[in-house]
Amino acid sequence: MTDPNQPIEALLAEKRVFPPSRDFHEQAIVRDVAIYAKANKDPEAFWAEAAQSLDWFQKWDKVLDWKPPQARWFVGGKINVSHNCLDRHVATWRRNKAAIIWEGEPGEERVLTYADLYREVNKFANVLKRLGVKKGDRVTIYMPMVPELPIALLACARIGAPHSVVFGGFSAESLRDRINDAQSKIVITADGSYRRGQIVPLKRNVDAALQGCPCVESVILLRRLGETASIHVQAGRDHWWHRLMADAPSYCQPEVMDSEDPLFVLYTSGTTAKPKGILHTTAGYLLGASLTHKWVFDVKEEDVFWCTADIGWVTGHSYIVYGPLANGTTGLMYEGSPDWPEKDRWWALIEKYRVNILYTAPTAIRAFMRWGEKYPNSHDLSSLRLLGSVGEPINPEAWMWYHEAIGKGRCPIVDTWWQTETGMILISPLPGITTTKPGSATFPLPGINADVVDEAARSVPLGGGGYLVLKSPWPAMARTIYGDQDRYVEVYWKRFGKNVYFAGDGCKRDEEGYFWLLGRVDDVMNVAGHRISTMEVESALVDHPEVAEAAVIGKKDEIKGEAIAAFVTLKEGSTASPDKMNELRQHVVKKIGPIARPDNIYFAAELPKTRSGKIMRRLLRDIAEGRALGDTTTLADPAVVAVLRGQYEEG
Repeated sequence: MTDPNQPIEALLAEKRVFPPSRDFHEQAIVRDVAIYAKANKDPEAFWAEAAQSLDWFQKWDKVLDWKPPQARWFVGGKINVSHNCLDRHVATWRRNKAAIIWEGEPGEERVLTYADLYREVNKFANVLKRLGVKKGDRVTIYMPMVPELPIALLACARIGAPHSVVFGGFSAESLRDRINDAQSKIVITADGSYRRGQIVPLKRNVDAALQGCPCVESVILLRRLGETASIHVQAGRDHWWHRLMADAPSYCQPEVMDSEDPLFVLYTSGTTAKPKGILHTTAGYLLGASLTHKWVFDVKEEDVFWCTADIGWVTGHSYIVYGPLANGTTGLMYEGSPDWPEKDRWWALIEKYRVNILYTAPTAIRAFMRWGEKYPNSHDLSSLRLLGSVGEPINPEAWMWYHEAIGKGRCPIVDTWWQTETGMILISPLPGITTTKPGSATFPLPGINADVVDEAARSVPLGGGGYLVLKSPWPAMARTIYGDQDRYVEVYWKRFGKNVYFAGDGCKRDEEGYFWLLGRVDDVMNVAGHRISTMEVESALVDHPEVAEAAVIGKKDEIKGEAIAAFVTLKEGSTASPDKMNELRQHVVKKIGPIARPDNIYFAAELPKTRSGKIMRRLLRDIAEGRALGDTTTLADPAVVAVLRGQYEEG
């Protein structure tokens, strides 16, 4: 919720620059700056040449069919994502190469080669078919960060069943809403998972969710906790993963998919209480994820690549599963948090597995800064050769700490901008040729036509700020909001015209054309890299029987980027107290999940409203961040703000 016109002279005045070293440049996959001009001259030819890297059953007839705002890429092409991630590798020496190196939070270890992954995916694809899953059926996946999670995704892709992964931190109610929206036939889950030494009751949440999900026929249940799990198994509906796999055939013919067939639906927060089911299709998405993974991270055959995201988010889809596996990469996958059992957990893993590329979020980097350099300094991080950042804009101080404390001044940093809706990284350095600046995502990638515009959709001169937009289609773009094409057009393609994609982020460009992302301009908060709608949290609070009204804002937080602050008016007869505050926090957790728990709740007799009754959240943000109040002339009762400010400063 950033004002794109706010002054950021300090950012634009950033003078520190970091060109690629000669050695890195000479060995980089992309080292010729002419690639930008080539892509701009003929984008369709550029993407067509890039698509030769995929394995097609049948080549396309037409690269792009663009009828704004609808794009169809590689029209007439036939392909399968699972085949591209597995079959073509097991036909080569890569069959015995590690595909996934996994470590669980309590310390378990597993390595799956491409041959192992191929076998498990084929068997699980047959399990799904035996349970009646057909091409086009949706499958909801609510699982821990274990190898069976990517196995489930790839099995769905193999048989043409679009998957909908729901982050394991979401509540039963959030899970239910997503299952019903997708009308999923199957839910895949586990008896539970681990998080900071505690057990997350995944199966209990599924049971609660399914009380309101008549579309679900079967549940596949992975044994993760074993005897320690206290769960209910419903006869006829619930099936143990290991029992289904015991006699499943070890080969499943990959479904021949059209380029534009759906691959997955992934839910993301919007400006209403209802999350948006972002639909991605097959060929264009796979090309975007695999190409950017290879180019942005300069991934070599021998590298160990670690994206620290959860597969429940798009970063995990694109840069743990589909991008790396399509490229035949070895990826590290970790179930757990960065500070359990100790604050050096990540650095120990990097040392243990000799990780070469680390891709993580500014939230984590800021937490590491706070904990101090003694933790990374206690481990050998010399294997690292490239660092990445994702999820939100990274402040220059965190960028420099990452560069010096983790990269030891020798690792290029690729600060990446993209979204669930874009499917692939769109703005980022190419590490072999781009001179970076701390805090800037630098430039749009080759083939990406990004601009910064004002309210009238006019391109803003260098040195100015406005709204980030995309003026040409790209292969991995979302095709629709599942079941709601009108909302898709309204949210992304209406503000600046049907030819222009509105990203919802503020952005400035400096005099050299570097892009500086400023965060959201709508009512979507970015909390520790998770997009959370203010409306979702407000709806959860008002659902409590004692809450009359609620207004939620994101306020700046040095660790999480934004923290959630809620201003709440209780109903007559209810009393504000610390216990009531905790009760409301837990109510939000129940309705949405722990990621949406408000950091601060302020009780107010009244909320600041205009004469027409609209809550002025802008003034609440001013109060929460200690700024001078903006224009209050439209308030019905200006005294309300003074009372709130007094309460806030006291509390």
